[in-house]
Amino acid sequence: MASEADEGRIKVVVPVLEDCPLFELAVPCGVFGPDRRDLSPRWYDLTACQTGPEAHRASGGLFVQAQQGLEALAAADLVVVPACVMPSYRPPEELLDALRAAHERGARVAALCSGAFVLAAAGLLDDRSATTHWMYADELRRRHPRVRVDEHPLYIDEGDVLTSAGTAASLDLCLHIVRRDFGAAAAADVSRRMVIAPHREGGQAQYIPPASSRAEADGLAPVLDWARQQLHRPLTIAQLAERAGMSNRTFGRRFAEQVGTTPLKWLNRQRLARARELLETTDLTVDLVAERSGLGTASGLRQYFQRELATTPATYRRTFRRQAQ
Repeated sequence: MASEADEGRIKVVVPVLEDCPLFELAVPCGVFGPDRRDLSPRWYDLTACQTGPEAHRASGGLFVQAQQGLEALAAADLVVVPACVMPSYRPPEELLDALRAAHERGARVAALCSGAFVLAAAGLLDDRSATTHWMYADELRRRHPRVRVDEHPLYIDEGDVLTSAGTAASLDLCLHIVRRDFGAAAAADVSRRMVIAPHREGGQAQYIPPASSRAEADGLAPVLDWARQQLHRPLTIAQLAERAGMSNRTFGRRFAEQVGTTPLKWLNRQRLARARELLETTDLTVDLVAERSGLGTASGLRQYFQRELATTPATYRRTFRRQAQ
């Protein structure tokens, strides 16, 4: 029974799957499990639950047993389904029914890596965009043709249903959820405590083996680091290519291969992230936030926020400055 101190907290439930890989099971427990009410009094309250009557086998010859059963999903605000063993795992109908009921009740449902197959089996990914580990993308398409599978992003947020790519991308999605719920400052604080990057750029394209056996050069990281320090300046593709010692054409191709997007889209994402950080952590005027993030004027910043986040800088600041305190 919840105590008064737990009232108002976001209730997270993690179903433990048979033969579950331990890393993807540990990720939501590590991100949402520790009591971090110093970041927000609404911080997550995590419960793991059984999906069958017996202790579940896990990777490495271990067994995992949770104290609660699937009834825990009835109180969840967020359900995080960890990875499952592919291609052998078949989710029990009781789990699929509980996931459908939680989603219909209004809970958000997230899947880590191959956990997307569980959501797909429940019908929660029908006619939605979803991602999974790039090695399993074709199998997900084959089994569930109504799912719009995209193996390129590290994660996809459809609002009430979220999916992540493989293994370490589970961390990216969980930190994204923290960022969405409590703001970038809180997500950055969690990442510092866990000694991980608060946000990784690009998508799975940088990890999928190329069709050619020729190894691609791995020299873009210094250019990206330099660009992040220059966001207040107008940057061109030519400047970035020159910094990388490449022609514009070679740089654009190499960037798409290693980062998974175009240089312009990457820069715009960096500038938006900088603007959000400044709004959350400083009292700078909207004009100065626009200038320091490289998004131009206050009017331009408002237009960009409306287009990308469906809100205004002032509303965003009021929301996330309050939640981060």
